[in-house]
Amino acid sequence: MRTLIILAVALVATGCTRVSLDHHLNNAYRAYNEGDCARVALELSQAERKSRSRSYLQPEISLLRGQCLERESLFVDAAQTYQFIITRYPASEYAYRARARLQTLEQLGHHSPAPAAKVSPATL
Repeated sequence: MRTLIILAVALVATGCTRVSLDHHLNNAYRAYNEGDCARVALELSQAERKSRSRSYLQPEISLLRGQCLERESLFVDAAQTYQFIITRYPASEYAYRARARLQTLEQLGHHSPAPAAKVSPATL
């Protein structure tokens, strides 16, 4: 009986965390639609704290953060955020979106891709 109660409490706590996480993500999207990037940053920060065990949500959180950085004309930071998504989650839908955002930033002249590293032999 005691084990059953402990198990039930653990399940309820896990569900509450998920509900709270969804609440913060929903609030972040709502704030983004209203143009309030300061509130978006706050809500995303709170969502990240709740999602540590759910790494599959990180690319979504990062993409919204990048879009808000773009909206605030912080193009270098936005590009680095998109590059993070592409590097860390290359096969995700969010990496596809991040590539598209990077291309848009390039076309608008706000970002230029880093030049390839120059390879040269070591001198003795």
